[in-house]
Amino acid sequence: MMKVAFAGTPEFAAVALRALLDAGYPVPLVLTQPPRRAGRGMKPQAGAVQQQAQERGLAVLQPRSLRLDGRHAADARAARQALVAAAPDVMVVAAYGLLLPPWVLQLPRHGCLNVHASLLPRWRGAAPIQRAIAAGDRQTGVTIMQMDAGLDTGAILLHTVVPIGAQTTAGQLHDTLARSGAQLLLEALQRLQEGTLVATAQPSEGATYAHKIAKAEALLDWSQPAPVLARQVRAFNPYPGARTRHGDQLIKVWQAHALAAAVQRGTAAGEILAVDQDGVHVACGEGVLCLTELQRSGGRRLPAQAFVAGFAMAAGDQLHSI
Repeated sequence: MMKVAFAGTPEFAAVALRALLDAGYPVPLVLTQPPRRAGRGMKPQAGAVQQQAQERGLAVLQPRSLRLDGRHAADARAARQALVAAAPDVMVVAAYGLLLPPWVLQLPRHGCLNVHASLLPRWRGAAPIQRAIAAGDRQTGVTIMQMDAGLDTGAILLHTVVPIGAQTTAGQLHDTLARSGAQLLLEALQRLQEGTLVATAQPSEGATYAHKIAKAEALLDWSQPAPVLARQVRAFNPYPGARTRHGDQLIKVWQAHALAAAVQRGTAAGEILAVDQDGVHVACGEGVLCLTELQRSGGRRLPAQAFVAGFAMAAGDQLHSI
């Protein structure tokens, strides 16, 4: 079987790595991002790929850059030496987080294949899952791409379509796409060995860019229409979590849906209209958003009824975006 070098960092990539190893592909080297500080203690935490690679006894490198002329050129030189020694037939890249310079792209005999969580050319970039949900896309998918020097601009090798349900969260879609991507990767590698893998240039029409998610985006702007906010809640579940303010309290909104209800003229956007067994009803720029799962700072995620039982929130109260 072909030797496969692997580059990736989070769980999406770890699913692909597990699939490669379980299928019997030899993986002589894994590249991944260095541990990042996270959690309440802000302690360095290894990414899912690093953990998976170490559990399987694989060689792991964590270069801060792959640019031979950059600030971390020593890291890049060490990575190049290790890759040359590994002599991979192909490199698989999934949610790695570093751009690959030409020397990496050209090193493996079959180049570098990328597992990307969208139907390219739509949603190139860092956050394709969240952007697809927030935009109201009814479907997305996974693309296996032959990497080039551009950002997700390489030729398409294979793709598979995945529907986006009306209540699908980014976390749920992530898991579905990770599994689909792993299976599609194995198919691509099999076809590559057989010589039947065909590359098709990406069309220029329909190209969009999925910018990295900023925490500031998670604040719900109540002047927006309710369906837009409902999609935002789903897109930012589990990260970074949609948020609003009630007085001086920051509240995360984990589940919500738009209601087919009109708002009386003069009602302020963000005003709580009712609190009942269905949830917390909030006036929006257009329509009403029903909040059904909430969390206060330092608390647990709770259904709306349980949340308001321990948190003073009532009709007439005002929720704020800042």
